[in-house]
Amino acid sequence: MTEEETSQEVKIYSVKEFFEDVPPGRDTHVAELSETGLYVSDNTIILPEISLHCSDSACNGIRLFKATKNYELSKGGQNFFIYYKCKNCGKTSKNYALWAYLNDDRKSGLLYKYGEVPEFGPPTPAKVVTLLGSEKDYYFKGRRSENQGLGIAAFAYYRRVVENQKNKIFDEIIRTVKKVDPSNKTLLEELEAAKKETQFTKAVESIKHAIPQALLIDGHNPLTLLHAALSDGLHARTDDECLEIATSLRVVLTDLAKRIANTLNDTAKLKTAVSRILQRNGQPKVFSKARVDSTQDASN
Repeated sequence: MTEEETSQEVKIYSVKEFFEDVPPGRDTHVAELSETGLYVSDNTIILPEISLHCSDSACNGIRLFKATKNYELSKGGQNFFIYYKCKNCGKTSKNYALWAYLNDDRKSGLLYKYGEVPEFGPPTPAKVVTLLGSEKDYYFKGRRSENQGLGIAAFAYYRRVVENQKNKIFDEIIRTVKKVDPSNKTLLEELEAAKKETQFTKAVESIKHAIPQALLIDGHNPLTLLHAALSDGLHARTDDECLEIATSLRVVLTDLAKRIANTLNDTAKLKTAVSRILQRNGQPKVFSKARVDSTQDASN
């Protein structure tokens, strides 16, 4: 342990937390890294079941993954390839390249990820990629910077994505408003005017009316949330602070894209359902009073 580490409290992780929550490129102090085997010289890395996103069509969500084999760990440092597989579908794999160091107590130690495949973090939904358009490459560079703890770089990439895709973001919100609240002409006019602003922050400031409830994030206007994050700026912030803001930017942008897509999809399904009902024999069937009366008489 370095002098810098001893001068401040060092966070201790479990092996499960290391695999699930720690991005590549960081030394991680781990408790209960190893368990002793039959012989004193034998130590096995403790590899618990972990919760990860499985992209297989049979899962498409968070599932339990299990290590495919055991790995022997000697005292000192060693390199490993660790393989996990989804317990539900049995198809999706998660592979880690890491370095492990066993402490003198033969239980705790250090873990370091060189990398992992698929990459660290939740997958980017297709709805988000659609919203990003031509800026998707910068978005993924922002993701990589965020995963590596490069806060200033991540924030700069995400800010570029939002500002350069301003018109696309406003177009999608306008399209949503036209579907769910077409009579709100004032809001639509404000959104159209805001889209003409060259800067995203100025565009958001010009909107005075509320956007549809379906697009609110925890009761807040997502455009206002993005505006607040972008207005915070880089200059007076540390790298760690920029990392927090960058992560918030990504989360809000991702949620907004999902809400837009889901709202449009739900609206389309509702219209289809109503149309089918109305088209079935002209109108929905209604029993006449005479038929009801005759049915009641027959039952008596």
